[in-house]
Order: sequence, then structure tokens, then C-alpha cells
Amino acid sequence: MEGDCLSCIKYLMFVFNFFIFLGGSILLAVGVWVSVDPLGFREAVAVSPLLVTGVSVVLVLGALLFLLGFLGCCGAVRENRCLLLLFFMLILFIFLGELAAAILAFLFRENLTREYFSRELKRHYQGQNNSDVFTSTWNVIMTTLDCCGASGPDDFQQSLFRLLHPNQLLPEACCQGDGHLSEGGVEQCVSGGVAFRHSKGCYSALVEYFETYIYAAGALTIGVLTIELFAMGFALCLFRGIQ
Repeated sequence: MEGDCLSCIKYLMFVFNFFIFLGGSILLAVGVWVSVDPLGFREAVAVSPLLVTGVSVVLVLGALLFLLGFLGCCGAVRENRCLLLLFFMLILFIFLGELAAAILAFLFRENLTREYFSRELKRHYQGQNNSDVFTSTWNVIMTTLDCCGASGPDDFQQSLFRLLHPNQLLPEACCQGDGHLSEGGVEQCVSGGVAFRHSKGCYSALVEYFETYIYAAGALTIGVLTIELFAMGFALCLFRGIQ
């Protein structure tokens, strides 16, 4: 009976990790395909900072799922205790990282105020510097959510951005969204020559965005954590059952 139970766990783990491996392979292939510039597709992606970030996420996620699926499948088929232990440790590391991030977000949620984001934006935002993670992240947020600054366009007064770009009242990210330039073009917009449509602050836009998807995000998070727990349970049972 114990042998039948062990065989069932073995095949369940193989099937489970085969789909993880297959999904990771597809994501990795798509990410690599875009990165090697097929028929000028990379230039089209580069127009939107959100797509550039998305391609990077797809590559990292695909590689991680590919590795986890491979370790799980090989460990289950070959009944290799080392591979199963490595698979368990990787899943455990990811699980603890997600749990720590959730706890930190809960503990520091009261510090993430509108004033905090405005202050950090004034201190660190540099404009179109894509090599700076803070700056590039804010550019993605402003162009994606059609917003400007944390509280509004006034955040860029007396800021690091104005010191670096004294001739610009606003960054280019405030003058474009979804790949479309503001009326009058970027040059007139950043100089304050025309009205622009991103008058809403990004703090309010982010709050509205997360309120829309909070339940879906919560359900997805619970689902992912549950799958990871089952994966660790299967790996541990199979590890202990192999002599």
C-alpha cells in the first residue's frame, strides 16, 4: 500500500512539474524571441517602457519556472534525492520570500503615504534616465496610468529633476501615455506651453488601480502559495519515501 501511495505521489509530481516546465519553456522562448529582435519587433516593444519591463519579467519568470519544472520532473522520474531536495529548497526560498514581502508590506503600509511618495520623487527622480531603477519605474507608472508626479505636476518644482533639467517644467513621461504624445508635442508640453492631460497624481491613480484588482490579486496570491505548499509537500513525501 505504501509503495502504491509513493508511486501515485511520484506520477502526480511528474505531471505537475511537467506543466510547470512546459509553461516556463514557452515563456522563456517568447522572451528570447523578442530579445533577439525578429523582424524589428524589439524596436516596436521599446516604444513602451511597460513592454520592455514586461519582456524582462517574462524572461526571468520563464527561466525560473523552466528550472523548477526540470528539477521536479528529473527528481520524480529518477527518484533522485538530491534533485528533490534542491527543488524543495528553491520552492521554500520563493515561498519565504513572498511571505516576507507580504509581512513587510503589511507592517509598513502606513508609511506609504502620498507625502512619502512626493518627497522621494523630488529627491531621486531624474527624468529620462532609464539606467536608474527608481526613475525608470516612475516613468513606467506615469505613462501607463496617465498620471504625473505623486500628488500632481507640482511635485517637480524644486526637485532633483528641475536641477538636472532647468529648461523643463515636466518630464516627458507626463506628456505621453499609451504611446501617444500630448497635444502640441512633447517639446511644448515639457516647457509648459500647452495643457497636458496627465493632471492627476499617480498616488490616486495607483490607489484606484489596486482597488480595482485587489480581490483578483489576493485570490491569485493565495492560489500561488497553495500550489507552492503542495509542491513542497509532494517533494518532501517523495524524498522521504525513496530509500
